[in-house]
Amino acid sequence: MKLISWNVNGLRACMQKGFMEFFTSADADFFCLQETKLQEGQIDFAPDGYHAYWNYAEKKGYSGTAIFTKKEPLAVSYGIGIPEHDMEGRVITLEYEDFYMVTCYTPNSQNELARLPYRMKWEDDFRAYLKALDAKKPLILCGDLNVAHKEIDLKNPKTNRKNAGFTDEEREKMTTLLDSGFTDTFRYFYPDAEGIYSWWSYRFKAREKNAGWRIDYFITSSALNEKLTDAKIHTDVFGSDHCPIELTIAL
Repeated sequence: MKLISWNVNGLRACMQKGFMEFFTSADADFFCLQETKLQEGQIDFAPDGYHAYWNYAEKKGYSGTAIFTKKEPLAVSYGIGIPEHDMEGRVITLEYEDFYMVTCYTPNSQNELARLPYRMKWEDDFRAYLKALDAKKPLILCGDLNVAHKEIDLKNPKTNRKNAGFTDEEREKMTTLLDSGFTDTFRYFYPDAEGIYSWWSYRFKAREKNAGWRIDYFITSSALNEKLTDAKIHTDVFGSDHCPIELTIAL
């Protein structure tokens, strides 16, 4: 089973930059999007052979997620059941017989960490949500989780130590999540791989210089470790300030 996740930073814009070519060539069983920046009816995208699920933010042109899947789920839910978190279209969960599929666009802590207190609350509530699912059956989580977990996960750790996405607080929340029975699949296969990132600022020719961050993840229940086949980061695919990531798993 092949899964793709991509923060497209505006699906309509990404459509003009090669999105369909990659979507078609990937031929994924699941294709998950974050930061679609859409409201219902703003795009006509219903790929043949896929069931489509969209979660829109109430605020126009902001956030938003989507999942395209070849296999119809038993059930679909949007958000995590907490109103303060569920207005921004950040989470979609599909339930299958043997697992849950979750896509997430984690809130950014923003400039000067203006939203860090909210982010901490989000982290605790989202982790509780995942643990409740995991208690029933294993899960696959993907998305832009807006944190580079370790120094190896970004080009310039020292100068970014107190910046959004690499604060001690955010990194500790990721550690706590993984310690709760989950696996960072890319590091499972490539624990020491350096210089492989999934996001680059549009400024300062960051992508040209590969001054990036790995903030997009496939995270799975540890119970699925033996079923993991490979994890990839498609650094050669353009169209967004993020690149797509991939997981293959024998499910």
